[in-house]
Amino acid sequence: MKKLMYISLIAGVACMVQACSGNKDSKASADSANTAKADTAKKDSSASAVDKDDAKFAVAAANGGMAEVELGTLAQQKAANQKVKDFGGMMVSDHSKANEEMKALAKSKGIILPATIDSDEQKVKDNLSSKSGADFDKAYVDNMIEDHKNDIKEFEDATKNLKDPDLKAFAVKTLPTLKMHLDAIQKIHDSMK
Repeated sequence: MKKLMYISLIAGVACMVQACSGNKDSKASADSANTAKADTAKKDSSASAVDKDDAKFAVAAANGGMAEVELGTLAQQKAANQKVKDFGGMMVSDHSKANEEMKALAKSKGIILPATIDSDEQKVKDNLSSKSGADFDKAYVDNMIEDHKNDIKEFEDATKNLKDPDLKAFAVKTLPTLKMHLDAIQKIHDSMK
């Protein structure tokens, strides 16, 4: 009964955090709710929750994956270079698949994921939306190179540091795809010179 009360309290807090934020920054709301959940689990040994750093990785991965899909869709619509359009299509396909895996994994672990991309990713999307043609292609390619370098570092760290074996397995499984994406976008970048 006590465990059910804590779970209900956590769910209520999470809903209030989401509602109060007005989805202004869904990633921050998810991080906050997961931290509260982990802190409650520490205080009550009968409650269980994923380590807050593991939950933070899941939230960041979900946020980044959603952004890749949205930016990939934008590339399919706005890119002048067919290789950039095709890369955007690959982002939509590969990251949609990874996003679905992360959603299922998070649900099974009780991790709250963001519903929308965070404000930083939204700024990138807004900036890219204002561009067209070769200007769009260059900005998108540059962003994808930088973004995938950062993602690879985060996922490499996750493969070493995550405590949850299922989240760690997700990072291990996803890392080669991220490296393949970086290699592909680097080749597109080099061909555009």
